[in-house]
Amino acid sequence: MTSTIINHLKKIDWLIAFSALALSLFGLLSIYGQEATNNFYKQSIFIVIGFLLMILVSFFDWRALKEHPHFVLFLYFAGIALLLGLFIFAPALREVRRWYVFGPVSFDPVEFFKIVLIILLAKFFSKRHVEMYKFSHIVFSGIYVLVPAVITFFQPDMGSAIILVALWLGVLFVSGIKIKHFLILCLIGILILTLSWSFLLKDYQKVRITAFLEPHVDPQGINWNPEQAKIAIGSGGILGQGIGEGGQTRYGFLPESQTDFIFAAIAEETGIVGVLILLSLFSILLFRVLKVALIAPENFSRLFCFGFVILIASQAFINIGMNQGLLPIVGLPLPFVSYGGSSLVFSFIGLGIVQSIKASN
Repeated sequence: MTSTIINHLKKIDWLIAFSALALSLFGLLSIYGQEATNNFYKQSIFIVIGFLLMILVSFFDWRALKEHPHFVLFLYFAGIALLLGLFIFAPALREVRRWYVFGPVSFDPVEFFKIVLIILLAKFFSKRHVEMYKFSHIVFSGIYVLVPAVITFFQPDMGSAIILVALWLGVLFVSGIKIKHFLILCLIGILILTLSWSFLLKDYQKVRITAFLEPHVDPQGINWNPEQAKIAIGSGGILGQGIGEGGQTRYGFLPESQTDFIFAAIAEETGIVGVLILLSLFSILLFRVLKVALIAPENFSRLFCFGFVILIASQAFINIGMNQGLLPIVGLPLPFVSYGGSSLVFSFIGLGIVQSIKASN
């Protein structure tokens, strides 16, 4: 028994594990510097739980996800139920219903659903990769994504809705979608975006987009957040102002400095050097997961790894882009770095499945 455990642990990609852990500690250091004692202790616990769950899940045989479609569907519909339940049971925090609250802890079910969706799409396309010429498969898979994306959009959580769609498009791409079908999807997407502007987007969401297009308009109002983030990033210089010494962060000018804008806080405190280390850690993590994908034994495991890379890369890209004023603000955490237990723990669980795939080779 002991030898089996030791042999399994030797097969784990510890570079993946420690790069994810280092990203988490990077975020924890920034939270500590902001003197948020309660959040610091809670995030420390989340990191320990997440890391241990990654190791535990790595012992789980990933093939069970491939061979038991009813279990995958159960997870999918359980996730849908949790998302719908937010409209009834979740408290309204700043007119948003995104979290179940259990005393001092909250739970965001969309983070659970992101991992479930990767599993479902990997299962769906691994059986149909030789039939990707059939547009019906694309439409049917789109329904699986459309339902949670619409529910999430109306919470409202536009950022997570975008990520769910990005996951679908990314997995479609690596599954071998035809260019003709991809162009059809682009045209449908443009039509949906046009209609959304007229009928679905709320006024504040429209204002965020127009503010992004006109960044110098109303710097004391709607453009306050991106302007303060850019000031924080610029003031970091090469070596930064020191942990807990950043003026924008320390004196409360930078909003959501532990969640949506933690990248700007880190840039202010650690400078270009810290940003380069952060980006290097993300690069190592994503490269190693891609390496697992390339040596994966068959399509399901390969698509799951690709899907996880798409999830982390797209969230990091959007978060860093909106911190720099290059993308509209949509409220997405920086994976493994931002404060928040749901995103952190389920990201580690996703890594646990990747580690299970790696250990089985």
